[in-house]
Amino acid sequence: MSDMKSVNFDDILAKELENPEFKSEYDSLEEEFSLAREVMQLRKNSNLTQKDLAKLAGTSQPAIARLESGNYKNLSLSFIRKVAEALGAVTEIHLKKAQ
Repeated sequence: MSDMKSVNFDDILAKELENPEFKSEYDSLEEEFSLAREVMQLRKNSNLTQKDLAKLAGTSQPAIARLESGNYKNLSLSFIRKVAEALGAVTEIHLKKAQ
């Protein structure tokens, strides 16, 4: 048996966010990963696999995986709407003035 101690991701993240450079990078990616987290949570709450969601949205499982990775560069509004509809959700888009 190994003597490895389990760690909590939230504890590690909280510690890393104390570093201003890390926090700046993390915050710059928040918008990208926010949508990914929302899709994953809605999909899991609906007891759907990525493949199930892809079929309902009329797309492929790899497209859903890219969306959930938070690194989907050519994301269209129509694609987001199809995924939202398949999840029984609505799409909201907001603009705010840059700081």
